[in-house]
Amino acid sequence: MSDTSDEFWMRRALAEAARGQGAVEPNPMVGAVVVRDGTLVGVGHHEKFGGPHAERHALERAGEAARGATLYVTLEPCCHHGKTPPCTDAVVDAGISRVVAAMRDPFPRVAGGGFQVLRQAGIQVDIGICKAEARALNAPYLRRLEQARPWVIAKWAMTLDGKIAARTGQSAWISSDRSRALVHELRGRVDAIVVGIGTALADDPLLTARPAGLRTATRVVFDKNGRLPVKTRLVQTNDEAPVLVVAGPEAPEDRVDVLRLVGCEVLQLPGRSPLPFLQEMAKRNMTNILVEGGGTLLGSFFDHRVVDEVDVFIAPIIEGGRHEFTPVRGQGVNSIAEGLRLKDPVTSIVDGDVRIQGRIPLREHGFESSARPG
Repeated sequence: MSDTSDEFWMRRALAEAARGQGAVEPNPMVGAVVVRDGTLVGVGHHEKFGGPHAERHALERAGEAARGATLYVTLEPCCHHGKTPPCTDAVVDAGISRVVAAMRDPFPRVAGGGFQVLRQAGIQVDIGICKAEARALNAPYLRRLEQARPWVIAKWAMTLDGKIAARTGQSAWISSDRSRALVHELRGRVDAIVVGIGTALADDPLLTARPAGLRTATRVVFDKNGRLPVKTRLVQTNDEAPVLVVAGPEAPEDRVDVLRLVGCEVLQLPGRSPLPFLQEMAKRNMTNILVEGGGTLLGSFFDHRVVDEVDVFIAPIIEGGRHEFTPVRGQGVNSIAEGLRLKDPVTSIVDGDVRIQGRIPLREHGFESSARPG
């Protein structure tokens, strides 16, 4: 089979894998197709965490047609017992003659072991077709495994002249109804939604996905001194979605006790860097985190080079004035050349708003581009 045919079927598997976004985390998104004599005979993806993996779905749909066929899969088949049996057993038992995988799985209990099992069973294994696309698809999963932190998405809405609120602090609503609906869709597939205490006090947000999405995100407030009032909508609805307050060690003990008493989790961390928080979230198997502001908090995440992706809505509104309500504050950079530049940004129009989405290249985080964990 030609390389061109391999790429065609692998891209079909990648498209199938993407259907699991928001439902499979902390597992990776995986797609698989079974091809016999140039004809598609089975297709499947990992549909939900704890459920059958992509290979098993595809092989089940292929049935007897899988014998002697080629399996295209976007990630190395697992070879260990987890919530499901090893996929390598299913591949061998189905009589697959060739496996084409986009990439190796860095998960320690797999990490090349799946390929070894398949080769020992006499199956031809080819690796690397559409590897870059596969890594891009599962960049959040890879970030958590390889750098012990979740994927961080920074989101904000602003006016054409770069303001996120009027000089009074009022911000409802800068973006259009459709733009806000898209943000709710995004909220519905992440593990945590993060704001600073200033935003929590000014806006009294719920930070939930409406309508509900595939995931119920933990709502996080960076609140150094434990100031979050118990009458806020966040605290009053903590039976619907968890609330985590990230406080400093200097937070008054009575404030910490009150927040815990009303059902909030309080995590006390030293220093200004958000990295210890992100490392803790990775330990909890969180894969995607959405940081919604305000400017001080976003500035801290950008200053510490821990933002992986941005999602910005620019409304056709000009506010004017000189005040502090800008989307990203922090220390910033000394020159434009030092600024973070998005890689291959995507621009779209949403009911008059301009939406810009893009990822921050690895080199902007201070890593060598050849490492490519994302």
